[in-house]
Amino acid sequence: MSGNDFRIEHRYLELPDSFYTRVQPSPLKDAKMVCFNHKLAEQMGFRADSESEWTGVGAGSELLEGMEPVAMKYTGHQFGAYNPDLGDGRGLLLWETVGPDGRRWDWHLKGAGMTPYSRFGDGRAVLRSTIREYLCSEAMHGLGIPTTRALFMVSAKDPVRRESIETAATLVRVAQSHIRFGHFEFAAHHEGPESVKTLLEHVISLHSPHLINLPDDDRYARWFEEVVERTARTIADWQAVGFCHGVMNSDNMSIIGDTFDYGPFAFLDDFDAGYISNHTDQGGRYAYNRQPQVGFENCRYLATALLPVMEEDDVRRGLRRYEVAYNERFLQNMRDKLGLAIEDEADLSLIMDTFSMMHEHHVDYTAFFRALSNLHSHGPGPVRDLFVDRSVADQWLERYEERLLNESRAHDEREYAMRRVNPKYVLRNYLAQQVIQEAQNGDYEPMKALLKVLERPYDEQPENEAYAALPPDWGKHLNISCSS
Repeated sequence: MSGNDFRIEHRYLELPDSFYTRVQPSPLKDAKMVCFNHKLAEQMGFRADSESEWTGVGAGSELLEGMEPVAMKYTGHQFGAYNPDLGDGRGLLLWETVGPDGRRWDWHLKGAGMTPYSRFGDGRAVLRSTIREYLCSEAMHGLGIPTTRALFMVSAKDPVRRESIETAATLVRVAQSHIRFGHFEFAAHHEGPESVKTLLEHVISLHSPHLINLPDDDRYARWFEEVVERTARTIADWQAVGFCHGVMNSDNMSIIGDTFDYGPFAFLDDFDAGYISNHTDQGGRYAYNRQPQVGFENCRYLATALLPVMEEDDVRRGLRRYEVAYNERFLQNMRDKLGLAIEDEADLSLIMDTFSMMHEHHVDYTAFFRALSNLHSHGPGPVRDLFVDRSVADQWLERYEERLLNESRAHDEREYAMRRVNPKYVLRNYLAQQVIQEAQNGDYEPMKALLKVLERPYDEQPENEAYAALPPDWGKHLNISCSS
């Protein structure tokens, strides 16, 4: 490591011992560095002139001075049922660093081996899931959506049994915080009010310092409101880009509103309001159109955990912020996507009718809004070509053009703004599958090429046009499981 310009801390260790277990990583064999995020490293305050010097850390065979790996303990609601046995089952919090800009970063090694919370798992991560998380967390960052980040990943030859024998990999995931709603559920249900208060003060001191000097009741109430609002806005942003999380358990909900824990996710292809990205989600609990409601339910689980230290009226008031924050953000997102700068009370009707039309006619979500962003420069053809029945498109476009008569911006100004919110490139599952297949054959260059495209999802990138193509038939609605 060279050019080190960060401060090392491990503030999580200030919490009571019950919140973690010290665990040494289980080393992988013949590990190889396959992808390193140099831009992110620079933001965090260091340079990696030689990527290979980080391989040992990723493989779990080397710890840098100051790293004290711990598996975090939390609980949570999984598919609506409370599970007291959760915790970091294959990941370790290595340390925390504070960069030159004052931002704090948790370093978390995923795939590090068994911990006391592994239950029946082996503590490993496989290559395909590690690539998917690396790609998607960076894709979400490119889209401007709050998310954990991928710092680097290594692969190894260690065999890992899932549905078949796969190979192991690890990811160093970084975030401003790895604390989840489930940490508070653990404190409330198993440790008691003092533990909840300790955790609350810890989170506020690190992530909401602007609240520190308020009286206790006000401080807690304001903090909870902010958590609820951040959660609602993040999910509204997911809906706007057609992102399906797949496993919105409360232990996968970040206390700072990041998109957290990428498992069987998907970006919508042909629009399906009830799309289920996780094939083990038999009842569709986490379907695309249910994500906003599930976000609220998870906030309710957090609210229940906070009741021992907060006034019930404050908790109820905080929960009411969810619907307000979600509706405001969602409506604004969709107005922006449609290029509507002047508010009209009929806009919500137009938006919902647009969703209904796309659902009924299986219109590609990303391609539709991107084509709309070039309507007057490229003409209606690219929009119409997304419909089997062109007359449906024509009727909708007539209504849309009529609505645009209320706008004051010039066409080119409006469409430039629309292209800044309607991505041309998203991480479609078939693209991820293609680079995974190449990586399994030892070639990581396609993965790196895709990452470069996803860094700039709103730019035209004429040389990368193929990445914006509609998916082939085999690539639509791919089934992704939780096994990773």
